[in-house]
Amino acid sequence: MPFDFACPNWSEMIGAGLTPIADLALDEAAAEQAVAIYNNLRLPDVAGHPRLGEVSAEWPRDIVRAIFGSTDAAGQRQVGEVFCMVPKKNGKTTVAAAVGLIFMLLNRRPNADMLLVGTTQKISEIAFNQAKGIIGADPYLQDRFHIVDNGSTRIINDRTNGARLMIRTFGMDVLTGCKPIFVMLDEVHLLGAISYAADVLRQIRGGLMPFPESLFFMITTQSDHAPAGVFKSELSYARGVRDGVIRDGVRLLPLLFEFTEAVQTGKEQAWLNPKLWHLVTPSLNRPITIARMIEGMKRAEHDGHREVVAWATQHLNVEVGMAIMIDGWSGAKYWQATLQADVTLQTIKDNCDVCTVGVDWGGADDLCSLAVIGRRASDRVWLIWGKSWARPSVLEQRKSIAARLTDFASAGDLHLVQFGEDQARECADICEELWTAGLLPIEGGIGLDAAEAGGLPLLVDELAQRGMTEPLVRGISQGYRLGGAAAALALKLESRQALHADQDILAWAVGNAKQELSGSNYRITKQASGSAKIDPLMAIFDAVELMTNNPQAGNAVQPTPWDLDPEYRMAM
Repeated sequence: MPFDFACPNWSEMIGAGLTPIADLALDEAAAEQAVAIYNNLRLPDVAGHPRLGEVSAEWPRDIVRAIFGSTDAAGQRQVGEVFCMVPKKNGKTTVAAAVGLIFMLLNRRPNADMLLVGTTQKISEIAFNQAKGIIGADPYLQDRFHIVDNGSTRIINDRTNGARLMIRTFGMDVLTGCKPIFVMLDEVHLLGAISYAADVLRQIRGGLMPFPESLFFMITTQSDHAPAGVFKSELSYARGVRDGVIRDGVRLLPLLFEFTEAVQTGKEQAWLNPKLWHLVTPSLNRPITIARMIEGMKRAEHDGHREVVAWATQHLNVEVGMAIMIDGWSGAKYWQATLQADVTLQTIKDNCDVCTVGVDWGGADDLCSLAVIGRRASDRVWLIWGKSWARPSVLEQRKSIAARLTDFASAGDLHLVQFGEDQARECADICEELWTAGLLPIEGGIGLDAAEAGGLPLLVDELAQRGMTEPLVRGISQGYRLGGAAAALALKLESRQALHADQDILAWAVGNAKQELSGSNYRITKQASGSAKIDPLMAIFDAVELMTNNPQAGNAVQPTPWDLDPEYRMAM
């Protein structure tokens, strides 16, 4: 019977100091054999080379137990994949190297290939060197394995059956010359910036498929940017399995040391409390301590907010976009708390008495972004929704964010188009939809970045062809002149008088924004953010600039007396 990997009580297990994985029906003899091997491996980088059985935390043993105790009578390994997310300084690389060596020691397939794969050559070498060190600390392993380490070639050969453990750098040729039965992939979070990563993972999984005993072992920390691309999809799948949302055809064991969403998203930022850090530090006091972690956090605070983000993601597994925003704009801290899942363009049309639209066109390597702010009729709360577009040149010139943009496109919040005329037409479609619904004011209903050049005339012409011209369409001054709009939105978010749609592209833009002091005013500029775009946020600011004028919808068709009262009769 297939295993059920769901572990819905994972947070309670972490709180109790247990490994947050499901209770699996394992072959106990096989599981304990593998654990015994693990316990006898020696640490290569600690004085005296103590055995792991003497110094290791329990969670690595639980992984080993699940992996090697899951083979059924037919030789099929039920745990075919592992996704392990554990913070730094918890022995992650040692565990990965140990699992690889145990796999070699228990392997019965002659001349089998096994791989240690890193996103860079340096990362793959770290795991290899740890495995090499474990072998060097044990006379039996020295006799069993022959190590080739001549710089360009790094292989661990099993003298008993010809199997070999090799290192590879993540790329399209990762499987060249081998058909592996075991692949360890380290630092999966770095794949979020690699546009071809999904293709490589497909190759790896396809290469493992013919072998019933195969294992794909992924281990990582959280990303120091909002999860994207392959990392986002793998993390989402692992969480879905853990939470019992995904059950069919599952062979993945998820092991995620992370705070609950409530801890990460709460206004109190509870994850900053060192009293909770033990929950995501499964190897606490071996040798990492809370005191040393506090030292690291204080140093990061001294070096600036960006360093705090990097430290927290790597040492506490907090998620950018969930627990923290990267830095800068004063409204970022309130963004997650003001997410309103049911905000869409349609709900804005249905519930608001007036709307304003902001458009940030962007250059050849930018996004074109449109934002709609609707003022809810019942309580005057602002509702925010956005849409963006990208042309092929953006994906070509900004490869570091191409995978992220593809995620946004899959979610429906970004449309990949061929030409500027396409995005002008689709922008104008949304503006016209609001105009004909009677939701835009006669003056200042559509705000366009006054500093934009290049393709913006395409949109102006498209709007004009549909009868939308000045004073409905207005230029919005940029730079420090938008400081008032940025401050106004931050205050609205803080008081929950502004709510926004559940759109990752908006959270991404908010997290990328940096606030700079220019004279006596603050400004938020695209130049300050590099390749991590803020166009969707700038479009929101343009719409805010118009909404702060307290506009009234002005183009609505006025109802006749008969619309209001079918029995109406004109006075004679």
